Formats: sequence, C-alpha cells, structure tokens
Amino acid sequence: MEIWINPACSKCRSALSLLDAEAAQYTVRYYLEDPPTVDELAAVLDRLGLEPWDITRLGEPAAAELDLATWPREPADRTRWIEALAARPALIQRPIITADDGTAVVARSPESVRSALR
Repeated sequence: MEIWINPACSKCRSALSLLDAEAAQYTVRYYLEDPPTVDELAAVLDRLGLEPWDITRLGEPAAAELDLATWPREPADRTRWIEALAARPALIQRPIITADDGTAVVARSPESVRSALR
C-alpha cells in the first residue's frame, strides 16, 4: 500500500503510527514534494469513490485565492478541480491510503486506517 502524507500533519503521523503498530508494509509518498499527476488523482478519486471537491481542503489559503468555495460541483467541472489539486497539492485532504487490492481511503481516523488493512 501507499500512503500520501504531509509530515507536519498530526492525522498523517497518527496514521503512520497505526500502520507501524500493525506491522503493515507500506510506502510513504510526501505528496507536497512529489505531487500526484492529474491522471493519478483521477485514478485515486475513482478508487475512493469520491469527487475532487470531496477531498479538497477549502480552508487552505490557495483555496481562498482560487475562490474554490464558489466553483461548481458538477461532473463537467471535475477536470478543472483535479487540475487545481494537481497544481496545488496542499489542497488535497490527507492522508490518503491506496491499498494493493485496489481500494483507497482518506485515512483521517483510526477506523479508516484499519479499513485499509483488511
């Protein structure tokens, strides 16, 4: 599995601690330094079963600069949102775990981290 993290994020550190406690095998991706591409984001969103606006951190300064809160949230707008996330990865909710079985979770709670281990 792979986990996208920001090391400054307490939820990310908690997720890593839980994975370590469970002796899980995983790869860390520092997504601010190694941002996902548009195609990677689209694939992860499909695995999550979510839309890009569902994983967007609207409280970030970049979200205010782009005025994301006013952007339409329709299927036709999906690419625009994904492109914004790829260009400004700090907008992506974290941590995200992609499991080898094809599933993915936004791992903000211990329960969601554990669900990636099943």
